[in-house]
Amino acid sequence: MGVFTPFFDQYGFIFEEFGKTMIMVFASAFFSVVIGFIPAIILTLTAPDGLKPNKIVYEVLSFIINLFRSFPFIILLVVIIPFTQFVAGTYLGVKGVIVPLTVSAIPFIARIFETSLRETDHGVIEAAKSFGASNFQIIMRVYIKESIPRMLNGIVLLIISLVGYSAMAGDVGGGGIGDVAIRFGFRMYNPQILFICSVILIIFVQGVQMLGNYMYKKLR
Repeated sequence: MGVFTPFFDQYGFIFEEFGKTMIMVFASAFFSVVIGFIPAIILTLTAPDGLKPNKIVYEVLSFIINLFRSFPFIILLVVIIPFTQFVAGTYLGVKGVIVPLTVSAIPFIARIFETSLRETDHGVIEAAKSFGASNFQIIMRVYIKESIPRMLNGIVLLIISLVGYSAMAGDVGGGGIGDVAIRFGFRMYNPQILFICSVILIIFVQGVQMLGNYMYKKLR
């Protein structure tokens, strides 16, 4: 360990900021998955081929989701500053970034979950209906059960996307490894810091993707 002591003395702050990035990413991923699951279920139920088709509900909710997905993250982050301050008490730091990250991720994951749910084999759904299963039972035991591997892939994609979003948030006072890379690596012309930050993020993204692929194969 003594060999690496000078390295950690000089660049240890990068790993501290990486820890902040992990808090931002996983907290916002958790909240967005929990909240985004609700509109995904509603969209699936009210779709033209859903269990409870409702064109008005489907079109309105779909429009709202598409509206929020249309905002580039850096613009959304600024636009919802009053909301962020109301919810988190600040728009700076880790707490201030989790809110806009979650808001931007909800429509993203909701659409992914909807797609995953609607890819369920309609033959299985019809078979469940023929056995007298209720809509709730079909949702829980058919739609969700059959979609878990696909939704897991969506969550992996969400986490990887949030890493990129958190880097942009760092440029406006959010902190994290993205802030370090931009402020100390790019703007202060320090290629070592930029390289270290890039390697850390590459390793993290590859690790998340490999874990996601492993879990997908197990669930399949």
